[in-house]
Amino acid sequence: MTQDRKTMILTGASRGIGHATVKRFSQEGWRMITCSREAPPEECKRDPNWAQHITADLAQGEDLERFVAQANALLGDGGGLTALINNAAISPKTPFKERLGCLNGDIAAWRDVFELNLFVPLRLARGFAKALHKGKGSIINITSIAGHAIHPFAGSAYSTSKAALSALTREMAVEFASLGVRVNAVAPGEIETAMIGPEYEALIPRIPMHRMGRPEEVASAVFRLCTEDFAYVTGTEIFVTGGQHLF
Repeated sequence: MTQDRKTMILTGASRGIGHATVKRFSQEGWRMITCSREAPPEECKRDPNWAQHITADLAQGEDLERFVAQANALLGDGGGLTALINNAAISPKTPFKERLGCLNGDIAAWRDVFELNLFVPLRLARGFAKALHKGKGSIINITSIAGHAIHPFAGSAYSTSKAALSALTREMAVEFASLGVRVNAVAPGEIETAMIGPEYEALIPRIPMHRMGRPEEVASAVFRLCTEDFAYVTGTEIFVTGGQHLF
């Protein structure tokens, strides 16, 4: 990989916001290294900018270490990393789509949620710190509107893990500034992805813009935060919610 070409690493790339983000960065000519538990769609494998996809379950320590090692090897000894986008997350649900709260959520499941939603972003930031320093890069953590207010469908474990990721973003912004690395977050609201069911239609009246967002709109916010347009912005969380977070 040449040092003059911008390179991003993104987790949770196979669908939804992650997949839309990969497409946006590809349109801008970035080289991409991605990770998810599933393989990307066949048409994406033909994208010349999609340098490498590594299939791994990052919640498993051995898989995470393997991913970091392989991705750093792809970057090369002198290669810098321009952006690390922590997008992979889980939100457990019951077969009946019952909201899992503090009383009915399995504690072991809480630990699984926090492992992927909070500790994995921290461990990846550490694992790619040297490459980010070389690339004068950015870290973007994908948080959620659910981390800032009670959500009727998002479970308590997911919501609190995202609130913790918001706090981690601020802590990392201070520490990584000494490396010349900016750390910000993007908090999506109701976005039209495979996770959204018919029940979410009831939330539209609570959105000032009276519609759900598109994955591409979240991807645009993520991309801009990684550019020189935001060179003096760190420790910030941008809400892509159509104004829903105001209530």
